[in-house]
Amino acid sequence: MFSKQNFCLLVLLFFLGCRAETPAPLQTVRLVTLKKSSSSLPADPAITIPKTEFRFTEGLAGWEGVDSVAGLTVRNGMMTGRSTGNNPILHLERKTSKENADVIHSIEINIRVSAGANFRIGFLGAEKFDPEEAKANVRDFSALLESTPVIAGSKVQSYTLKPRFAYPSSDTRHILVVPTDQSEAEFEIESIRLIFRKEYLATIPSGVSWQGLKGIYHETIVSRSPEVIRLDLTMPKNPWLDLNIGTIEDGPVTFRITLNEKKGKEKTVFERTVTRPHVWQPVTVPLSGSGREASLALTIATEKPGMIGFWGSPAVRSRISQQSSKASTKPPQGVIVIWTDTLRKDHLDVYGYNRSTAPNVKRIASEGVLFKNCITQATWTKVASPTLFSGLYPTAHGVIDFDDRLPSSAETLAEIFQKAGYATIGFSSNLFTATYSNFHQGFEQLHEDSSLPNPQSSKTSRDYIDRLLPWLDTHRHVPFFVFLHAYDSHDPYEPYPPYNTLWSDPAKKAEHEKQLENARKIIKHPLLRAFGMPDRREMLEAKINPEEFVTYAEGWYDGSIRAMDSEIGRLMQFLRNNNLEEKTLLVFAGDHGEEFLEHERMFHGQTVYGELTDVPLIFWRPGTLRGGLTITDTVEIVDVMPTILELSGLKAAQNMQGQSMTALLHTKSSGNAAEASTVSGVWKTRPAFSMKAVTSDNASPPPQEDESFAVVLDEWKLIHNTKSSSNVPEYELFHQTSDPLNKKNVAAQNPQIVKKLSKLIDEWRQKSAANALKPDTDAAKSLSQEELERLRSLGYIQ
Repeated sequence: MFSKQNFCLLVLLFFLGCRAETPAPLQTVRLVTLKKSSSSLPADPAITIPKTEFRFTEGLAGWEGVDSVAGLTVRNGMMTGRSTGNNPILHLERKTSKENADVIHSIEINIRVSAGANFRIGFLGAEKFDPEEAKANVRDFSALLESTPVIAGSKVQSYTLKPRFAYPSSDTRHILVVPTDQSEAEFEIESIRLIFRKEYLATIPSGVSWQGLKGIYHETIVSRSPEVIRLDLTMPKNPWLDLNIGTIEDGPVTFRITLNEKKGKEKTVFERTVTRPHVWQPVTVPLSGSGREASLALTIATEKPGMIGFWGSPAVRSRISQQSSKASTKPPQGVIVIWTDTLRKDHLDVYGYNRSTAPNVKRIASEGVLFKNCITQATWTKVASPTLFSGLYPTAHGVIDFDDRLPSSAETLAEIFQKAGYATIGFSSNLFTATYSNFHQGFEQLHEDSSLPNPQSSKTSRDYIDRLLPWLDTHRHVPFFVFLHAYDSHDPYEPYPPYNTLWSDPAKKAEHEKQLENARKIIKHPLLRAFGMPDRREMLEAKINPEEFVTYAEGWYDGSIRAMDSEIGRLMQFLRNNNLEEKTLLVFAGDHGEEFLEHERMFHGQTVYGELTDVPLIFWRPGTLRGGLTITDTVEIVDVMPTILELSGLKAAQNMQGQSMTALLHTKSSGNAAEASTVSGVWKTRPAFSMKAVTSDNASPPPQEDESFAVVLDEWKLIHNTKSSSNVPEYELFHQTSDPLNKKNVAAQNPQIVKKLSKLIDEWRQKSAANALKPDTDAAKSLSQEELERLRSLGYIQ
C-alpha cells in the first residue's frame, strides 16, 4: 500500500507529419487502431468467476477492530461499531490471496455512517500483521489510502472505488478499512467487495485496453475463446509482426495467428501455447505480402470457452536496411532519453566533481554537447517529468500535487513518436512516471517499478538495461523511442557491491545506520521520517555529527551514480556494436537534485535552491552533433522536448512553451551562444523558471506547505517565497554565476534587480497559467461516447 508500486492519443488530435525535408516515417500498422471485420465476443453470462466479497450474515468472520473502534459486532447482517477517533481501523486477513497475481479492478462498499466525510481502504501484503505499523501508516500516510467521499445519514449508500495503484491479490493479504474520518460516528457495513480484473473482464465485450502483467503494461487487445478477431490492413514494406502475448488464466491458452493475403490461401504464421499466467512473452513473426491487402486473424483456443488471452502492443512494422550510416543531417532512427532521478549536476566529474562518478557519461559529453546551465522547472519528479514530456511549464500541464494526472489532452513526447511510426517503450522507476500519473500515454510498452525484483530498491538501472538491450536487439531494424527513468541516485542511497565501498568505509556502516535510526525518532514530519531525512537541527538533537553523517551518505550516493554509469556504459557499448551509434540520438538529463544540508536540510522538493534546480543535460549523436561542444547559455528542461522533435524532423503542438535548442547544438564553438542562428532557427536567451507549489499534507514531497518561484536570467537568480513555514525572507537574490548553490542572499544590496526579476516571475505565472491544459472533465464533454469509452479503457481518462 505504501511502497513505490503503488496510449491512443485523443482521437481529436491530428496526425503529426514530418518536415518537408524529412523522408516520410516508415510505415507501422498498430493493430489496436484497426477496426475488426468480425464482431467482438460479447460478455457471456454463463461464465462465472468466484467473487471476493465480505458479508456479515454469519458474524464478523475474522474482522477485528485495530484502533479507535468500539462496540464492534454484527447486527441484522451488518458489521456495526462506533469510532472513538478520527482514524478508526478495521482489519481482515485474507488466507487465499498469497499466490494470486491478478489485480483489483474496483472496490464496492455498501455502508452507512452517521457522521464523517470519507471512507478509506488500504492493503498490506506482509505475512505477519503488525497493528502498530498499520496505525502509523493510516495516521501518517492517509493520502495513500484509496478513498471516496461518503454521504452521512440514516441510509446505507453504495460506493465504487477505482484504485489509483495496482494491487495484486498477493499484496492484499491484509485489508484495512477506515469507515469514517470523524470521531464518535456510528457505522454499519453491509458488504465489501473486491472485484478483480478477471471477474471484470468476464462481464464486458472484448476489445482494446491498457493491461499489465506483473507490472509490465501494454496497449492490449483482450480476446476470449473461441473468438476470432480479424483485422484488415495493407502490408508495409518488408513486414513483420511485433507483439507480446500473455494470459491471466491458470490453464493452457493457445495463441494462433493466420494470414490471409487477398486472393490467396489462409495460412498459420504463428502458434504458441502459454501455460504460465501473468507473464508477457515477446513474439516476432516474419510476414509476406509487401504492399498487398491482407487480413490477420487472432484466435485463442482454451479448454473452456470464455478464457482470456492478451495480445500486447501488436504492430506490423517495416524492416529497414541496416546499411552503414555516416554523419548526416537525416533524422535519427532511434531516440533514447535517460531521465536520471535525484542526480546532482555537481556530483558528476564532467561538471568538475573531484570523484570519477560517471566516466561513461563523461565520454558521452566528450562526444556530444554538454549544457553547463540547465534549470529544471520543479524539484520533485511528479512535477518535473510532465514538463519534460509535454514541453509545458507545471502551471500549464497541471501536475502539481501528488494525485494529479497529466490531462489526456496533453500531447506527449512518446505519443508523437508513436504516431510517427516509432516503436515506443518506457521504463518507470516510480509511480510519478507511470500509469498512476497518466504518464503511459504514447507508450506501447511500459515497465513500472512493481515489475522489478525489489520494488523497494532505488537501484533500477541494471534490471532495466537487462530488459532494454534485448528489446533494442529486436527493434534495431525499425525506428524506436526509449524512455529510461534511472532511479539509482535516489535514496536509499546505499548501492550494491562493489560500489557500496568505493567512497564509504564499510566498517562505519553499522554506526551510520544506528545514527539513522536514532534520527528517525526525532524527525517530526512523517514522510521525512519514513525516508530517514533529518535536518541539521534534528541531527544535533539526536547527537549526530551532521558533517560526518552527510559525508557518509554522499559516499553511498556517489557510489550509486557510478553503478548507474556502468549500466549506461553497457547501453553505449550495445549501440556501438550494433551499428546504431550514429543513428541514435541520446539525451541524458536530470529531473532534480538533492539537498545535503546546503540549506540545513536533506532530501528534495522542499525548495528551489541551486542544489535542486541546476541539473545535468547532454545531447549525443556522433557524426551529427559536434563532439566536445559546451554550451553556457541557460536553458530549461521545458526546452528538451521541442529540441528532440526538431532533431527528429517531427512537428509538435503549437502550445508548447519550451523553445528548441537546435541552434545551440549547431554552433561552431563552445561558450555562450546567445545569438546562435542556423538553418534550424534562432536561439533567443530568455529567463529560466522553477517552482515549488503548495501540496496536500502527508502525501509526498514537497513535505512543507511552502510555495516558491525562481527565475534565472543572465548572472542573477531571484527566489520569491510567496508562502513560507520557515524564517526566510520573501525575496532572495543570488549571483548565480559565482554562487550556484545560492548561499549568499544579496537582495538588500540590489533592489532594482529584485524589482525587475520579480516582475518577470509575475508575468510568467500569469502567462503560463493562462495557457493551461483543460482538465479531463472539460475535455470529455466534446467527445463522443465511443471516443470517451476508448480513452477510459486505456486509462487516459478516469
